[in-house]
Amino acid sequence: MDAITGAWQWLTTAANWAGEKGVWHRLGEHVQLSAVCLALACLMALPVALWLGHIGKGGALAVNLSNVGRAVPTFAVLVLLTLSPLGTQGDWPTVIALVLFAVPPLLTNAYLGMREADRDVVEAARGMGMSGPQLLLRVEIPLAYPLIMTGIRSATVQVVATATLAALAGGGGLGRIITAGFGNYDTAQVVAGALLVAVLALVVEGALVLVDRFFDPMRGRRRGRRTAREAGPGAGPGEVGPGGSGRSDASAGSGRSPGAPGSGGDDDVVALGKLA
Repeated sequence: MDAITGAWQWLTTAANWAGEKGVWHRLGEHVQLSAVCLALACLMALPVALWLGHIGKGGALAVNLSNVGRAVPTFAVLVLLTLSPLGTQGDWPTVIALVLFAVPPLLTNAYLGMREADRDVVEAARGMGMSGPQLLLRVEIPLAYPLIMTGIRSATVQVVATATLAALAGGGGLGRIITAGFGNYDTAQVVAGALLVAVLALVVEGALVLVDRFFDPMRGRRRGRRTAREAGPGAGPGEVGPGGSGRSDASAGSGRSPGAPGSGGDDDVVALGKLA
């Protein structure tokens, strides 16, 4: 409890937030470093994963190779890069280590999202004459969006939490508050720095959840499905047919209900229209 109380006192002291060694300056360094590393990781991993998932070849090998990086501790990579000639190039050892750490979840989730996209919808789009780029951008990526965003959220939180290691290589960020606390034998400062990193990771996670919901290209379709389920089995998207049979005019004329076998192609076309 003494450490928690001391950390609260440290965080509520205005002097600890001002200046080049203050919280605000270190927070800006931490966010900037994390954003640069995540942007580089996305530029490296996402195009490769989306293309391999689109063509369906070589993805398993790429995923397995990227996952090898998970077995190598980020701290060990950082130490090796710091001792190499790159150690004199500013934050590059930290950036490279964090990028390598962020690539596996981005690559794995994006590739799996592409491969697990509804194949009936994809084939319907291909049958409608969509080209490869159109199929990728207008059908496969929207269907893979949930898993892609899961990978981005996972990689972002991991990078934000691990960017504290930059302080061990002489870099900036919130890790400098923790290392300064260790150097001064100030347990309250160490706990305060750890709390700042944890809160930042939670805030970033919450912000990405909101971004995920706002930009989800399928959110309108999912809302329509929920409305249809709440309305009951007799009230579909179309109007009720004569006699209250619960069938649309088109289904009544064809002699089968919309959910009967053999009617999946119409549903795929409707789904494809919502994607497009």
